[in-house]
Amino acid sequence: MNEQLQRWLAMSREELDEIYCRTSPGPLPTGDTRGTAIVTGSLLPRTLARFARLFAWQGKVFDIFADSANCGVLINKVTPFSLNFIVAKVYIAPSWMDQRNTIVIDYSSTSFVAKFIRDEIRQVENGLYLGKVWWGKTRVIDFALICPEQLQHEVEPTGDEAVIPPANA
Repeated sequence: MNEQLQRWLAMSREELDEIYCRTSPGPLPTGDTRGTAIVTGSLLPRTLARFARLFAWQGKVFDIFADSANCGVLINKVTPFSLNFIVAKVYIAPSWMDQRNTIVIDYSSTSFVAKFIRDEIRQVENGLYLGKVWWGKTRVIDFALICPEQLQHEVEPTGDEAVIPPANA
């Protein structure tokens, strides 16, 4: 497990929020990513993260298809068999946390099951993203994504450039 990610598992929600608010979106992840649920305030965060990965959610597979690499779709990997399930649109837009640009993972028009879920992610270091999960307008959990494709190549962050409206994503 990534050293930074191990530190995140021991942090409070407030500490994770500070990290998230200090970063910019970075490039959209591409390809197959490995996800880790971060359950703050628990006695056994590493155990809960492993349990969630084993039985519920393993990560996301991103397909970034726009020429400018600023929007696309993804499919979540769920169940112990890493089945591809639950599609979402991916685009850059203001964060619900601090109104600065973030990478939005929007299920509202693509999934009956996750219709009220919105994920937001920002790149903290090359290939490592910190994410926030919203149910409606309520924050429910944090998560991390490791993007092996970006770990293999140096990637320049995109910063806070374009805002892509959800309807066109």
